[in-house]
Amino acid sequence: MKTLLALCLLPLAALAQDWPQFLGPTRNGVAAEMKLAATWPNEGPAILWQRKVGAGFSGPIVAGDSLILFHREDTQEVVECLNATNGKPRWRTAYPTEYVDDFGFDPGPRATPAIAEGRVFTFGAEGTLHGMDLATGKKLWAVQVRKDFGAGKGFFGMACSPLVEGRAVLVNIGGADGAGIAAFDTATGKLLWKATDDEASYSSPVAATLDGKRHALFFTRNKFFSLDPANGTIRFQLDWAPKMRASVSGAAPVVAGNTIFITASYGAGAVALAVKDGTFEKLWSNDTTLSSQYATCIGRGGFLYGLHGRVDTGPAPALRCVELKTGKLRWSRDEFGSASLTLAGGHLLLLTEKGELVRVAATPEGFKESGRVQILGSGQRSHPALAGGRFFARDKNRLVCVDLAPAP
Repeated sequence: MKTLLALCLLPLAALAQDWPQFLGPTRNGVAAEMKLAATWPNEGPAILWQRKVGAGFSGPIVAGDSLILFHREDTQEVVECLNATNGKPRWRTAYPTEYVDDFGFDPGPRATPAIAEGRVFTFGAEGTLHGMDLATGKKLWAVQVRKDFGAGKGFFGMACSPLVEGRAVLVNIGGADGAGIAAFDTATGKLLWKATDDEASYSSPVAATLDGKRHALFFTRNKFFSLDPANGTIRFQLDWAPKMRASVSGAAPVVAGNTIFITASYGAGAVALAVKDGTFEKLWSNDTTLSSQYATCIGRGGFLYGLHGRVDTGPAPALRCVELKTGKLRWSRDEFGSASLTLAGGHLLLLTEKGELVRVAATPEGFKESGRVQILGSGQRSHPALAGGRFFARDKNRLVCVDLAPAP
């Protein structure tokens, strides 16, 4: 019986070493079973390999020994498969794009791809959703959501990282005629269902089991929605939006048990919701403890770790620890700066906008930094991947693979 149980658990252990989508295997920024080196050398962990990349904010993803890179070169959006061990190319698929950023920012893709069922799903800045074969890069299907569903361009293009749930790939597209959120068949790209009339935000959805039922959680332009991922039926919703039109909400919802946490800047603030009997109650809500402009928070042991404040105005964001059920502030490292957060081995790995990798203990007892090293250039905003003890991250010019594994 023990042998059978061990064999049954092997696929789950393998999956825990992958990073197949935005925010990792469980879509919460956590590498639950990842073991990392206890300390870093004085010069920082080794960079195993690196390569030049094109434009975009799309983060890398990893499944097995395959890494998917989604970026833009000249007038093409490019999907590449690399050997995650050494960075060598395996295949490359490209298609034309005419996306132009209205504010003169980066013209590349924003959304991080997803890998599931031997397929790769990408969503470009211009609004083209693709399904491709993971082994070969062959295009299986494509949907142009702006053309087919009347989706708007938004301030900075389309940016929802696809969520695969069962046989559906779910995307916040902000389309017309009830196509704010849409689900497409993973094998064919056929529309399975559509729901809501709200515009798209820059937040990506997550899926979770709450109070015994499966939920797809979306923070759209003006609302927060919980939907049945099987058919798009709205389970509950909450009016929740920034208080100014010229705003960008980018943080994904965070789920811990039956509690949901959502956050935004521009006066929206943060709210914790307890889900029960098909609806919710507010545990707390304010705009003073953990209002994050676009960085998704990390939950651990009843506490939230995240960045409070806006990147584009005022003092630099503060790194904070907040009690999930009360909103009580436990500690704050003021003017830490903008960063993405990943949790592994009891530590937060923060990749700052300046290109530094910072290790901080994930504890409510206070800010405890134990490592800091420059691995990229400034201006990076892509979410990293952590797989097999290797940290994969990119900026505007380079993709690097950093060795964080314990010594053999």
